[in-house]
Amino acid sequence: MVTLTVELGDITTCPVDAIVNAANNAMRGGGGVDGAIHRAGGPAVLADCIARFPQGLATGDAGWTTAGELPARWIIHAVGPNHNAGQRDRGLLTSCYRRCLEVADDLGAASIAFPLISAGVYGWPKDDAIAAAVDTILDSPTRAERALLIAFDQATHDRIRRALDQRTGPTV
Repeated sequence: MVTLTVELGDITTCPVDAIVNAANNAMRGGGGVDGAIHRAGGPAVLADCIARFPQGLATGDAGWTTAGELPARWIIHAVGPNHNAGQRDRGLLTSCYRRCLEVADDLGAASIAFPLISAGVYGWPKDDAIAAAVDTILDSPTRAERALLIAFDQATHDRIRRALDQRTGPTV
C-alpha cells in the first residue's frame, strides 16, 4: 500500500521519480501547474509531448514524458475535467489519479508527486477535488511506495491534511 503525505511547496522542485502535471488536452503547455512544469522542465518537455502525443490526450487519461531539467525522472501528464466548461463527471477526475499510478507502475516509479488535478483554473470544487485525490490514491492498487500531494498554499495544505487524517488517522 502506498504511503500518502501532503507537503506545502512547489511541485517542480520535488525530488521524486515522477511528478504529475495537470495538463490540458492539447499537451502543449498552458497556465498554472502545467505552465510552471513546462517552464522548469525546459524545451525537452514540450518536444517530448509533441512526439508522444501528436493528437493530444483524452480527458481522464495520463501519459509520460521526460522531465527535462526537473529533479524528477519523468513527468506524468494527466488531463483533468474542466468543471467550468461543464465537464462534471467525477469519474474523469478519479481516472486521472488511477491512470497516473498505472503509468508510474509501468515506469517503475517508486515515488510520485501530485498536484490537485482540476482544482485550479478548471474550477473543480476544492473539497471534492481533495477527496477524489486522497481516496483514489489510497484505494488504487500500485507498486509505488510513496505519493505526495503538493499544496501550493497553506490553506489548501491544511484542507488536504484534514482529509488525509480522516482517512488514515492523525500524524504526529
